[in-house]
Amino acid sequence: MSESNWLSEFPEMDRSDLRAIRKSLDGAYRDFSREYGDLIESFFDPLLSFLVWFEKLLISTPWVIVLGVCTALIYAASRSWKLSLGCFVSLILIGYFGMWEDTMRTLSIITVCTLLAILMGIPIGIAMARSNRVQATVTPLLDVMQTMPAFVYLIPVVMLLGIGKIPGLIAVVIYAVPPVIRLTNLGIRLVDKEVLEAATAFGANKKQRLLGVQLPLAMPTIMAGINQTIMMALSMVVIASMIGVKGLGQPVLKSITNQYFTLGLLNGLAIVALAILFDRASQAYAKRTQAHLGDLTHD
Repeated sequence: MSESNWLSEFPEMDRSDLRAIRKSLDGAYRDFSREYGDLIESFFDPLLSFLVWFEKLLISTPWVIVLGVCTALIYAASRSWKLSLGCFVSLILIGYFGMWEDTMRTLSIITVCTLLAILMGIPIGIAMARSNRVQATVTPLLDVMQTMPAFVYLIPVVMLLGIGKIPGLIAVVIYAVPPVIRLTNLGIRLVDKEVLEAATAFGANKKQRLLGVQLPLAMPTIMAGINQTIMMALSMVVIASMIGVKGLGQPVLKSITNQYFTLGLLNGLAIVALAILFDRASQAYAKRTQAHLGDLTHD
């Protein structure tokens, strides 16, 4: 290669070598999915059963009861009549425009995804807060999970498990779990060392310091992480609909392919309404927790 070509064209790997690497990696993953796909799928069967049961429960329960329970839960979290009224009106409008069943399906998968993300994320965040080595190992993984395009998650998951609820749920959890991990780690690390020293002086062991001091004081930060996890899970609803997850995402996807503007707008607004309700309720709960902890600290 002449000097001028070397400067103008980046030195690339030979196409045949690159093709061989891609083929070997694709073949290895394909063989893995054929060998262990059924085993991994059977591992997720209990989760699939719970998800199907919860979705059927929300859809088959009379709408008046679901409406009342959702409004009561929003009020219990926020202690705000305005937000509770907003929840009531939003769900009434969602039902009136014929989106009730899709909203219940979306609500079921978002609830399960959020619970899974919390159950996975908080212990990992605690481990990161306790060990700099664990933090140094996990942080690059979180960087990849947060910056990788969401569509890329669907490729290995669909190759391994096909299409359906569980692949969608796994993709949503992978995409949504980093904020709760990061903010749990941050919240615990920001706890005042003097408070921990005082707890140790009173004879508290590691477990007592964690459960009685660190987690309660870090709770507002952890709640912010949970809030962001819910938002990211909702933002994945449309993408997850591409692999068979039923809910508000499928009509949006249909409206894109068929250019139905109003259908997409209405279902998009329903997703926005759910996001705002979750966001305001979790923020209000975090503020109330912080105020309660402040009162206890002053006492």
